[in-house]
Amino acid sequence: MSALPPSKLAIDAADLTKSYGDIEVVKGIDLQVRTGEIVAFLGPNGAGKTTTIEILEGFRERDSGQVQVLGQDPALAPLAWRERVGIVLQESEPTPELTALESLKMQAAYYDRPRDPLEILELVGLSDSRDQRTRKLSGGQKRRLDLGMALVGDPELVFLDEPTTGFDPSARRESWVMIEALRELGKTVLLTTHYMDEAEHLADRILVIAAGVIVANGTAAELAEQVHATSRIVWRYDPDGLQPPNQLDWSVPDESDLAVISGDDVVPKLHTLVGWAVDNDVALPELEVTRPTLEDVYLQLTNSPSEATPA
Repeated sequence: MSALPPSKLAIDAADLTKSYGDIEVVKGIDLQVRTGEIVAFLGPNGAGKTTTIEILEGFRERDSGQVQVLGQDPALAPLAWRERVGIVLQESEPTPELTALESLKMQAAYYDRPRDPLEILELVGLSDSRDQRTRKLSGGQKRRLDLGMALVGDPELVFLDEPTTGFDPSARRESWVMIEALRELGKTVLLTTHYMDEAEHLADRILVIAAGVIVANGTAAELAEQVHATSRIVWRYDPDGLQPPNQLDWSVPDESDLAVISGDDVVPKLHTLVGWAVDNDVALPELEVTRPTLEDVYLQLTNSPSEATPA
């Protein structure tokens, strides 16, 4: 378990394992989420991500390991513990005959100290649709209601399972604002998503699981450093034209028509390249400087799950 005091950790799991028959899905992982932190939990299908989340939520029994969520073992936690946890499932369907406000009022009735449903409607952007039957809500509005149902009990910890799947770009950005508001409310969030830009934008820290083990833990920049991802200068290569100086250490990858310069600090090389091009009246078509994206890093981390090793 973590050396941090329990009050500083919303989730603390050590040597967590789970098998289905002869298949070991979760292989002794350690996972910590600090109180008030937004953590993105990423992994390909079959990596053990969903099983791990379900164990943390108390819906699935582990085979071995120690788990504390809000200071309680989820497998043994009392009903009062459930009131401190909010869950947005990947798929759910509200009662179609109820309005958005009625749905939240019904959910609030299960808690001793719920938040005002009208306040929750405002928070998730459904105030104008409060009297709309849920069967008439759009997909994006239903997803907002899902979040509202998870928040009406005023939980300390919120599990968000792919909360923006199927959203158009505008709706996704609006949802990001709602999720960021949870941080301002002091909530702890464990987020699963397949959108790398979403994880990079929202998360204080990113965990990557592959083949049942945590293979990376850190910010997007720290993950890029872990896999030695570098920035690149690229431009359209002209084999018949004047060639750049060798000191730039440029190359043309096999089966490519692009020249590439890679490195941790490409600014001096870019300065030299552009200066050479200006001095020699050489065009550099499609010149571009790119940094490694989180998606690039994620694909490297999960490319060979059968050989994955713990971070």
